[in-house]
Amino acid sequence: PSLAAAAARVKQARALAGVAEADRIPSVNADFGGQRGRASATSLGLPAGTPMPVGTSWQGRLTASYEVDLFGRVASNVSAAQADAAAGEATYRSVLLALQADVAQTYFRLRATDAELALLRDTVRTREENVRINQRRFDIGDIGELDLARAKTELSTTRADAIALERQRAQLEHALSVLLGKPASAFALQSNPLPESVAVPGIPAGLPSALLERRPDIAAAQRAMMAANARIGIARSAVFPALRLTGAGGFQSEDLSDLFQWSSRTWLIGALMSLPVIDGGRNRNNILRSEAALEESVADYRQSVLAAFAEVEDNLAGLRTLAGQAQSIEDAVASARRSAELANKLYAAGRSSYLEVLDAQRNLATVERVAVQLRGSRATTTVALVRALGGGW
Repeated sequence: PSLAAAAARVKQARALAGVAEADRIPSVNADFGGQRGRASATSLGLPAGTPMPVGTSWQGRLTASYEVDLFGRVASNVSAAQADAAAGEATYRSVLLALQADVAQTYFRLRATDAELALLRDTVRTREENVRINQRRFDIGDIGELDLARAKTELSTTRADAIALERQRAQLEHALSVLLGKPASAFALQSNPLPESVAVPGIPAGLPSALLERRPDIAAAQRAMMAANARIGIARSAVFPALRLTGAGGFQSEDLSDLFQWSSRTWLIGALMSLPVIDGGRNRNNILRSEAALEESVADYRQSVLAAFAEVEDNLAGLRTLAGQAQSIEDAVASARRSAELANKLYAAGRSSYLEVLDAQRNLATVERVAVQLRGSRATTTVALVRALGGGW
């Protein structure tokens, strides 16, 4: 729906540009009608009370008018409207790019959550197996109740974490349904964990900064600046004379049956030049306002460019640091798996306590979840960088 609203605004801006373009050509209107009345004797210079006849008049004619664009008012108005339309189109592309990026990022977050859920469910199964083993060992008197209580506690805690993650997944699914313009209750995606080898585009180094001009928000700011500049021309033209040509031709008669007779023809041509003499400073202040609006649009454009550079640099730095984190986490996962394996063996041999097994398993679960979260973060950060570059390179 937000994209449809942006498209409707583009249509409005294009229509307004068409309205401005219409001033370039003469306007022609057709009139047809009749009237009946009596004039006042006084208005004709006759003595008051002089009987006046009741008259009927019918007319059918074409009228035309045209403003000669002596000082560029019409041209400036057309330029401003066209720039507004171009800005509306760029804003539409910006909304579209934002929507595409939001869909992609929400999708990657959903798939990363699926991967976390799969990991937690595996952990729950491991905890359930630990409880069963410890229950048997407790039943035969091999261990005390403390180890069994610890195993049950870890199982319940892990189940609670999985339930919380399911809630988060549902919220991401609902957010994706809204982005796709579908009711949340009628939208569902099957679980599909984000794989370790997720394919995201690699961003080449050394991209030219000129690429940022492709960003639709920067393009929209440029067009807004052009429109503001054109409106200065409109304001300045108001202090110069305006010349309007008018003409009319047709028929006029007292009887409808004689209306379109050649003898009933009538015509009129004229020219009117108007020039403001005293306006109380209205035109001067309109010029000042237009110039200030241009200054504002220039500042907005500079702000858009600065923000674009910052977004690109932020996401490039994010990808660099995430790559380093991912490498360290891979090493940590390998070490944590080895630690959990050794802790299980030592506990089975009676050379360590169950607390050490739990610590090793907790560390393994934690680093594995961090690895999955980093995988999702790298995907969403890549999408953010693509968006910051205007959708590609």
